[in-house]
Amino acid sequence: MTPDDLADRLENAADHLGPAITRRVQHAAELGRGMIRANATGRPGPNVITGRYRSSWQTVTRGIPYGAQCTIGTDAPQGRRLEFGFYNMTDSIGRHFYQPPFPHVGPAIPRMQNLLKDALRDAAAEVLE
Repeated sequence: MTPDDLADRLENAADHLGPAITRRVQHAAELGRGMIRANATGRPGPNVITGRYRSSWQTVTRGIPYGAQCTIGTDAPQGRRLEFGFYNMTDSIGRHFYQPPFPHVGPAIPRMQNLLKDALRDAAAEVLE
């Protein structure tokens, strides 16, 4: 392989790297959302009553130059309370609450990190083939 061939190959890889990463990150985000939903299906996570909380988890993936970013989240008001719990809380009319945490996002994060590492490695391999 000549230096010119290598330069052409690297330039081609750079042109295709952003879309490849975006596809892989989007796939990893969907898998991460599935892990969170699975963890929110009973103990040690929260119990399922109607399924609305579990289905409220969404992903948003945005392509950025030579990469991508994703957000996995919920707009359900009970999300933070279920994940972290709260202790010794009194509301405005004097009711006292104690809710233990039911972690379902935290346990999925190490697995999501590994998925993203593998996704980036696969994207780089794809564009350099």
